[in-house]
Amino acid sequence: MTIAAIRRNAPVLISVFAGIALWEIAGRLVSAAFLVPFSATLVRLWQLITRGEFITQFLDSSELFLTGFVLALIVGAPFGMVLARVRILRVGVEPYIMTLYATPMVALIPFILSLMGFGFAPKVLVVFLFSVFPVLYNTVEGARSIKPEMIEVAKSFRSNEWALWREVMLPYTLPYTMTGVRQAIGRALVGMIAAEFFLSSTGLGQLIMGASQDFDTAGVLASTLVIGLIGVGLTRLGLNIEQHFARWRQ
Repeated sequence: MTIAAIRRNAPVLISVFAGIALWEIAGRLVSAAFLVPFSATLVRLWQLITRGEFITQFLDSSELFLTGFVLALIVGAPFGMVLARVRILRVGVEPYIMTLYATPMVALIPFILSLMGFGFAPKVLVVFLFSVFPVLYNTVEGARSIKPEMIEVAKSFRSNEWALWREVMLPYTLPYTMTGVRQAIGRALVGMIAAEFFLSSTGLGQLIMGASQDFDTAGVLASTLVIGLIGVGLTRLGLNIEQHFARWRQ
């Protein structure tokens, strides 16, 4: 890392190290039933990894997260552009979208359980419902914000509907969709853990539940730390992709 890069990232680095120091100090001053030091959390994480149990549960959670999240992207982005393009469909469906977007998805888990039972499919549905609406809503808003003049210019050059989507709607809407993707990442992680808590105990959710029942605070914090780092990493990746495709608007 160059000196310029260090200076540019200095506030973030200082904040991270300060947070770690505060965690370490607080963990040594309070009861281990409430908080353990950062160093003890890392030791516990290493123990879980070397035992092999953590890797297995991590892969289970990763499969659940990716399946539900990718389905949310596949459904949310194209359907959002269709809604923006077909006004009568948007008017009819928008109230349901807004209602579900504002609904705490955890409240739907008992209904999903009674409808689909236990297993992988209902957990995927939970992750999907948690993450699809930010993608859908932001895509609709992005597509609706396209200036009518751009559509008229494209039509004046005899662009067909597919060319209009490919050359106008998709490039203009993609940055908005990526904003929805960044918002959906955190919601999908919450949905993943909620599904593993309430439907069938697997993955990192099972590790957290087992550690909490055993009063293993370090185990709970180790699993939570991994989930947080995954969320930060994926959100940062989404931000970089969004900035890449939004350069034309600058």
